[in-house]
Amino acid sequence: LAAAPAVQALPAEGGQGPTFAELGLQPALLAGLERLSIGRPTAVQRLAIPALRRGRSALCAAETGSGKTLAYLLPLLEPEAAAGPAAPRGLVVLPSRELAAQVGAVAAALCAPAGLAVRGLTGGGAAGGLRRQLRAPPPGPAVLLGTPGALREALRRRFLALERLRWMVLDEADSLMDETQVVVVGATFPAGLSETLAKFTDVGRFVTLSTQSLHRLPPHVQQKFVRLKGRDKLPELLQLLKERPSSGGAVLIFCNSASTVNWLGYILDDHRIKHLRLQGQMSAAARAGIFASFQKGDVSVLVCTDLASRGLDTSSVQLVVNYDFPDTLQDYLHRAGRVGRVGSKAPGAVVSFVTHRWDVDLVRKIETAARKRTGLPGMDSINKPSPNAVSSNQPFDDTEGHRPSGLVGSGSPAVVQWVPKKLLISRSHH
Repeated sequence: LAAAPAVQALPAEGGQGPTFAELGLQPALLAGLERLSIGRPTAVQRLAIPALRRGRSALCAAETGSGKTLAYLLPLLEPEAAAGPAAPRGLVVLPSRELAAQVGAVAAALCAPAGLAVRGLTGGGAAGGLRRQLRAPPPGPAVLLGTPGALREALRRRFLALERLRWMVLDEADSLMDETQVVVVGATFPAGLSETLAKFTDVGRFVTLSTQSLHRLPPHVQQKFVRLKGRDKLPELLQLLKERPSSGGAVLIFCNSASTVNWLGYILDDHRIKHLRLQGQMSAAARAGIFASFQKGDVSVLVCTDLASRGLDTSSVQLVVNYDFPDTLQDYLHRAGRVGRVGSKAPGAVVSFVTHRWDVDLVRKIETAARKRTGLPGMDSINKPSPNAVSSNQPFDDTEGHRPSGLVGSGSPAVVQWVPKKLLISRSHH
């Protein structure tokens, strides 16, 4: 069984790969890393740091949980004077206030030894709140982290100026780039992304930084697909939660809609299963602190939508349950990436409830990609396919009573076992 990057032993001195110091980072940032108890750089950090320190714009693509946040923060943060109270030198655009808070905490820890100010800008309140966030002490943020809506409103009201911006990292791109250094970061890159980016920036000048595991199922994470009828999903989930040992780590339960999150939460309340809920229809006040509380371990079960599937650090999670099977392969890959991350104590597992015909179609594609040792289909081919690819024409078959064949998990052979009303596809442990 391949070890998760997060649970591998750190390389010994003189081992493979440079240290953070050997990558040329300044002493103040090295001190910040020490405060975060971070040792050696991961693969994407070794790729990205030298290129971004040279000022290259980049498409930075690596599997989820591989350490992309530090990959772009470390080379772009500079121990120097701030630009001004509303004119930052660096901007990170993030899709949610929860992710902005998380990345902000990491950036603040890195910047503290260098005396750099980090500021977060998120919406959910009156316009005066945006002005207060930008003017709050300490003055002159060197780095601003914001959500698209809040940044758009701050720019519209002229609370924020970007004329002194030196670099920008985008999760969602909807503003002009000019000569700003651009870093596009993600764990999945849908097909056509390059053409979309070309509409507002010169993609030809980008250097592509991509790890070999991009768009592939994490080989160290157990994947299980349970074929059952919709009415059986709730009993299956309750049994799974009640049988799970208290030492089994945290659990993420994904639903496809806010209404399902709320409904499932009421059922868990009835069964006295302590949990938290997170979905996009909640008010800013309700969402504030929910994910932080989950990360701290106050509650070990989080019922959520895909709001919690992208970017957020979930190193304490050891089980992901797809109560609703995701709509796209990208969503599946992001959900699966919540386990087996850098910093995780165990590889973890993903259990998916398969109820609809269209769910089975996606499972077939997942199985085929795993068998051929390739990335999931429908995404930009940023990295080259593995030379060890194995071809197969044996499809996933959802006909009851038929034993399907195939592999899930791209690191070693897997076992497919058919049992009454359930199909379990999991990695072998021999």
